[in-house]
Amino acid sequence: MRLPEEPDIPPQINIVPMIDVIFAILTFFIVSSLYLTRSQGLPVNLPRANTAEQQSANEQVTVTVKAEGQLFLNRQPVGLSDLTTRVQTLTAQTPETLVVISADEKVPHGQVIAVMDRLRNLPNVRLAIQAERPR
Repeated sequence: MRLPEEPDIPPQINIVPMIDVIFAILTFFIVSSLYLTRSQGLPVNLPRANTAEQQSANEQVTVTVKAEGQLFLNRQPVGLSDLTTRVQTLTAQTPETLVVISADEKVPHGQVIAVMDRLRNLPNVRLAIQAERPR
Protein backbone atom coordinates (compact mmCIF):
# COMPACT_ATOMS: atom_id res chain seq x y z
CA MET A 1 0.00 0.00 0.00
CA ARG A 2 1.29 3.30 -0.92
CA LEU A 3 0.78 6.33 1.34
CA PRO A 4 0.34 9.72 -0.22
CA GLU A 5 3.28 11.97 0.28
CA GLU A 6 2.83 14.85 2.61
CA PRO A 7 3.07 18.19 0.88
CA ASP A 8 6.19 20.16 1.73
CA ILE A 9 5.37 23.12 3.92
CA PRO A 10 7.42 26.10 2.88
CA PRO A 11 9.70 27.41 5.63
CA GLN A 12 8.33 30.44 7.46
CA ILE A 13 9.89 33.03 9.70
CA ASN A 14 7.78 33.90 12.69
CA ILE A 15 8.50 37.53 13.61
CA VAL A 16 6.09 37.79 16.56
CA PRO A 17 8.76 36.87 19.17
CA MET A 18 11.14 39.36 17.58
CA ILE A 19 8.51 42.11 17.81
CA ASP A 20 7.97 41.26 21.48
CA VAL A 21 11.68 41.57 22.17
CA ILE A 22 11.89 44.89 20.30
CA PHE A 23 8.98 46.33 22.31
CA ALA A 24 10.55 45.14 25.58
CA ILE A 25 13.84 46.86 24.68
CA LEU A 26 11.98 50.01 23.58
CA THR A 27 10.04 50.08 26.86
CA PHE A 28 13.27 49.72 28.82
CA PHE A 29 14.89 52.67 27.04
CA ILE A 30 11.82 54.88 27.42
CA VAL A 31 11.52 54.19 31.14
CA SER A 32 15.24 54.56 31.78
CA SER A 33 15.40 57.85 29.86
CA LEU A 34 12.84 59.33 32.24
CA TYR A 35 15.44 59.11 34.99
CA LEU A 36 18.10 60.93 32.96
CA THR A 37 16.58 64.37 33.49
CA ARG A 38 18.55 66.31 36.04
CA SER A 39 16.54 68.13 38.64
CA GLN A 40 18.50 70.27 41.04
CA GLY A 41 15.81 71.23 43.52
CA LEU A 42 12.65 69.70 44.85
CA PRO A 43 9.48 69.92 42.76
CA VAL A 44 7.59 73.13 43.49
CA ASN A 45 5.03 75.21 41.58
CA LEU A 46 7.25 77.89 40.12
CA PRO A 47 5.92 81.30 39.16
CA ARG A 48 5.75 82.09 35.45
CA ALA A 49 7.76 84.87 33.79
CA ASN A 50 7.96 85.87 30.13
CA THR A 51 11.55 87.06 30.52
CA ALA A 52 12.92 83.93 32.21
CA GLU A 53 16.41 83.04 30.93
CA GLN A 54 18.70 80.07 31.35
CA GLN A 55 21.74 80.92 33.49
CA SER A 56 25.07 79.23 32.97
CA ALA A 57 27.50 78.51 35.75
CA ASN A 58 30.32 76.12 36.52
CA GLU A 59 28.88 75.27 39.90
CA GLN A 60 25.23 75.56 40.89
CA VAL A 61 23.63 75.32 44.31
CA THR A 62 19.84 75.16 44.64
CA VAL A 63 17.90 76.54 47.59
CA THR A 64 14.28 75.34 47.53
CA VAL A 65 11.51 77.01 49.53
CA LYS A 66 8.42 74.82 49.60
CA ALA A 67 4.85 76.13 49.92
CA GLU A 68 4.77 75.20 53.62
CA GLY A 69 7.87 77.33 54.26
CA GLN A 70 10.42 74.51 54.59
CA LEU A 71 13.91 75.28 53.32
CA PHE A 72 16.11 72.80 51.43
CA LEU A 73 19.70 73.10 50.20
CA ASN A 74 20.38 70.71 47.30
CA ARG A 75 17.43 68.55 48.42
CA GLN A 76 18.63 68.41 52.05
CA PRO A 77 16.56 70.15 54.75
CA VAL A 78 18.23 73.17 56.28
CA GLY A 79 17.23 75.91 58.69
CA LEU A 80 17.39 79.60 57.82
CA SER A 81 20.04 80.15 60.48
CA ASP A 82 22.28 77.38 59.06
CA LEU A 83 21.79 78.37 55.43
CA THR A 84 24.71 80.79 55.08
CA THR A 85 27.27 78.49 56.69
CA ARG A 86 26.18 75.49 54.60
CA VAL A 87 26.23 77.49 51.35
CA GLN A 88 29.61 78.96 52.27
CA THR A 89 31.12 75.48 52.71
CA LEU A 90 29.68 74.38 49.34
CA THR A 91 31.00 77.45 47.52
CA ALA A 92 34.41 77.72 49.15
CA GLN A 93 36.30 75.95 46.35
CA THR A 94 34.50 77.56 43.39
CA PRO A 95 35.22 81.19 42.47
CA GLU A 96 31.79 82.03 40.97
CA THR A 97 28.90 79.93 42.22
CA LEU A 98 25.33 80.43 41.08
CA VAL A 99 22.83 80.02 43.90
CA VAL A 100 19.37 79.40 42.45
CA ILE A 101 16.41 80.14 44.69
CA SER A 102 13.53 77.88 43.70
CA ALA A 103 10.52 79.13 45.64
CA ASP A 104 6.95 77.94 45.31
CA GLU A 105 4.61 80.63 44.02
CA LYS A 106 2.59 80.44 47.26
CA VAL A 107 5.56 81.28 49.49
CA PRO A 108 5.25 84.72 51.10
CA HIS A 109 7.44 87.37 49.51
CA GLY A 110 9.07 88.15 52.86
CA GLN A 111 10.45 84.65 53.25
CA VAL A 112 12.11 84.75 49.82
CA ILE A 113 13.62 88.14 50.67
CA ALA A 114 14.94 86.74 53.97
CA VAL A 115 16.69 83.92 52.10
CA MET A 116 18.09 86.34 49.50
CA ASP A 117 19.29 88.74 52.21
CA ARG A 118 21.32 86.03 53.91
CA LEU A 119 22.85 84.77 50.66
CA ARG A 120 23.69 88.20 49.27
CA ASN A 121 26.34 88.78 51.95
CA LEU A 122 28.37 85.72 50.89
CA PRO A 123 31.46 86.33 48.72
CA ASN A 124 31.73 84.79 45.22
CA VAL A 125 28.01 84.02 45.06
CA ARG A 126 25.62 85.07 42.30
CA LEU A 127 21.90 84.84 42.99
CA ALA A 128 19.16 83.74 40.60
CA ILE A 129 15.45 83.11 41.09
CA GLN A 130 13.99 80.17 39.23
CA ALA A 131 10.84 80.71 37.15
CA GLU A 132 9.03 78.93 34.34
CA ARG A 133 8.27 80.37 30.92
CA PRO A 134 4.55 80.46 30.16
CA ARG A 135 3.39 77.88 27.66
